Amino acid sequence: MPQSRPPIRANGLGDILGGRGSIILIALIGLFIYWQSNQKEVPFAPGSKQFNTMSIADEIKLGQQSYLQILQQEQSQGNTVLCADEASCQGDARVLTEKVRGIGERLQRAALELENDYRRAGYDMPGVVEQFNWTYYVVDSATPNAFCLPGGYVAVYTGILDITGNYDGRVTLDDVADENKLAVVMGHEIGHALAHHGAARMSTQQMMQIGQVALAVGVGDMDAGQRMAVLQAFGVAAQGGFLAFSRDHETQADKIGLDLLVRACYDPREAPELWERMGEIGGGQSPPEWMSTHPASETRAENFRKWMPDAIAEYERRCGALN
Repeated sequence: MPQSRPPIRANGLGDILGGRGSIILIALIGLFIYWQSNQKEVPFAPGSKQFNTMSIADEIKLGQQSYLQILQQEQSQGNTVLCADEASCQGDARVLTEKVRGIGERLQRAALELENDYRRAGYDMPGVVEQFNWTYYVVDSATPNAFCLPGGYVAVYTGILDITGNYDGRVTLDDVADENKLAVVMGHEIGHALAHHGAARMSTQQMMQIGQVALAVGVGDMDAGQRMAVLQAFGVAAQGGFLAFSRDHETQADKIGLDLLVRACYDPREAPELWERMGEIGGGQSPPEWMSTHPASETRAENFRKWMPDAIAEYERRCGALN
């Protein structure tokens, strides 16, 4: 008499989850409802929404705390924050600091004008330009970097000045003689802050952590290997969504920065060349776009070329003919 064989199990996701699937589904639905109910309009990006649970006041407070921590860390690593002591601010340090602050002030005025333009067009603008505590410092470091934290806290590293300047492998005051490419970088970074991207990223990371904790509880009595497989699958899916989300933020900041450039009368045609230069850093080696938090430099440059006709027309309407 033939012996009966145990049923073949597929060991697919449904098999692994078993009766827990309904519990996990309920948790995911709850997270989705929470995500949907906290969708906010993205300032300076009409028609766009993002998940954000943070108030502007909390955003500014966290930005200030992070800014002070970063500047203190740079100084502890031997990287001077130029003109941190205004009484002894002189020479090249003063020239670079005043240049960065001058560009920043022009972009601030442009942001306020753009904010008022959107308000007149019927958009609900929260008035972030007036609420931010705009602050600018230059960090003497070879790192090619610049950032604007929530609240308007800006830092420009001297290592980026050659890229935005003469691009001859060394940093001198000649690199800030033409402000246009540095304004592109600063406009982009300010665009992130104006659009509350930092707050949105923190809100999204917190929601992902909540989701992971809820999932871990739901699969807590699983076999260790199965539990790890489920959590890893969730992590991969969440990370893929977060990368796409970050690339959207970069594209929004590029467009906001371009809008600020033309209102501040900086040449918008400098933007595509700058991003092409950025793509050359490190020999042009970068991960595929879908694996990166930033769009490929070629994609960014192409976006700028697509936006350029309107940007040039707006510039010439406001500032006169471009050469």
